[in-house]
Amino acid sequence: MISASLVKELREKTGAGMMECKKVLTETDGDMEKAAELLRKRGITKAAKKSGRVAAEGLVMVYVSDDNKVGSIIEVNAETDFVAKNEEFREFVKTVAKIVADTNPADVEALLNMKYTDSSKTVSEVLTDKIATIGEHMSIRRFERYEGTGLIEGYIHGDGRIAVLVDFEEGDSVLAKDICMQITAANPEYLERSQVPEERTKKEMEILKEQAMNEGKPAEIAEKMVQGRIGKFYSEICLLDQAFVKDSNVKVGDLITSKKAKLNRFVRFEKGEGIEKAEENFAEEVMKQLQ
Repeated sequence: MISASLVKELREKTGAGMMECKKVLTETDGDMEKAAELLRKRGITKAAKKSGRVAAEGLVMVYVSDDNKVGSIIEVNAETDFVAKNEEFREFVKTVAKIVADTNPADVEALLNMKYTDSSKTVSEVLTDKIATIGEHMSIRRFERYEGTGLIEGYIHGDGRIAVLVDFEEGDSVLAKDICMQITAANPEYLERSQVPEERTKKEMEILKEQAMNEGKPAEIAEKMVQGRIGKFYSEICLLDQAFVKDSNVKVGDLITSKKAKLNRFVRFEKGEGIEKAEENFAEEVMKQLQ
């Protein structure tokens, strides 16, 4: 029986993941030196050393089942845009997106422990192999999975820069594709007004009122102006209030209603959004090496 303290010690020594450490310790009957050597031979220590690097590039991907009842969206990050063009990496992301749809893991940790398609290895182990062979730090950042009785549709833009997944209760694939492109282009934060937090709406109304009063309007007039201007705020952040990208005279909500359709939810992933990228100073780096 391999103790947790032994696994922890090997992890601290090599930087490898808990699962990899436990596995090699089991194979070597708890011999720390042999286990560390085995990790090195498998390229896992090399992969672990890369884990400190910022990975803000990579791919977002969608998978939709043949019957359009299940879909998934995933972001897998790497260090450089070059890796996103690597066919081995792209195939890995596609496969993991399908695993999410097929197995419905609770979170990223659960996904990493799932069996990789047609392999005895886990997703985590295959990811480690990819890090070692491709030579960059990579990580599965996030995913979402939709399952419904209506129509699930997905869209990928910019060769994996932006991905969108929609869940229609009623509707057809043409409308679903149009809405996916709308979400890609206009980047709404919410489906409808009722989803906007009350505090955010209240703050926006206060700003709009102050703007009106700064224009010299009396308080009661400013209040009426706020009611008129708040619609523009909603049209920027709520999908159903947005002007349709193919016809600016039509609101998205009206378009969906006219097609006798109903959109339940949507999700939009943009590669690297929210990740703070490290600013690289190559001159400074060279000077440090010379010193």
